[in-house]
Amino acid sequence: MTGPGRRPVPDPARRALLAAGMLTLPGLAACTGATGTPAAATTAAPPARGPAAEPSPSGAASPTRTQARRAGGPDITHGPADTAAVALTFHGAGDATLLTRMLAELAAAGARVTILAIGQWLAGEPRMARQILDGGHELGNHTWSHRTMPRLTAAQVRVEVDRAAAELRTLTGSAGRWFRPSGTPHSTPIIRAAAVAAGYGACLAYDVDPLDYTDPGAATVLRRFRAGVEPGSIVSLHLGHPGTVQAMPAMLDLLASRGLSAVTAGRLLGPG
Repeated sequence: MTGPGRRPVPDPARRALLAAGMLTLPGLAACTGATGTPAAATTAAPPARGPAAEPSPSGAASPTRTQARRAGGPDITHGPADTAAVALTFHGAGDATLLTRMLAELAAAGARVTILAIGQWLAGEPRMARQILDGGHELGNHTWSHRTMPRLTAAQVRVEVDRAAAELRTLTGSAGRWFRPSGTPHSTPIIRAAAVAAGYGACLAYDVDPLDYTDPGAATVLRRFRAGVEPGSIVSLHLGHPGTVQAMPAMLDLLASRGLSAVTAGRLLGPG
């Protein structure tokens, strides 16, 4: 399948390898790393390699509504199941050089993603906001300092949401459409109240988590992605991890082989 925003479909042999999980990435043997450690609950700047992640939610929703939510839950975890698209969403912090490399891979494929930025990181790398938006991607809010939000008071939660929103407005003129809490895969009533007060709607969660922040190597990231992704999926990924960047071309090839495009969360979910 071809067209704007799609990678060319691989040749039949390559497609067969993808389906069988046998695709070999260049340099995979050298792409293993130490296990990641969750970030501490602190106001210090996030580590250079990117934030630790939240535990993955179990199971996956298969809804048909445009802004679909897990049954009984308030967060958006999945897009419409009848779409030929997937939203790749990134928890945003880490080495700007790695981000620039990933943006180049996305541009080569015509893919678009959503980056939920940590405010402190954006404040230290302000040029990245324009580079992300100029590439046709989407920016959102992943708190100011990546604290474990369920442990915070209501006042502290508001600071995390509001400071990051203010930084986004300063750099881009908009706080962005999406908010994702840190330190938890799901929001709480206190978190949701702060997000709504800051101008966000439902919090953006996910149904696929390859656990790339643990640095398992590009082959493992790809295998986990392959096992979970489906039409309408919202995928949790992370900036600042080399294995994620190295796996990205094969991840995009896999989507193309299934007739799926990588789009922003806004494009997947439609007008809010």
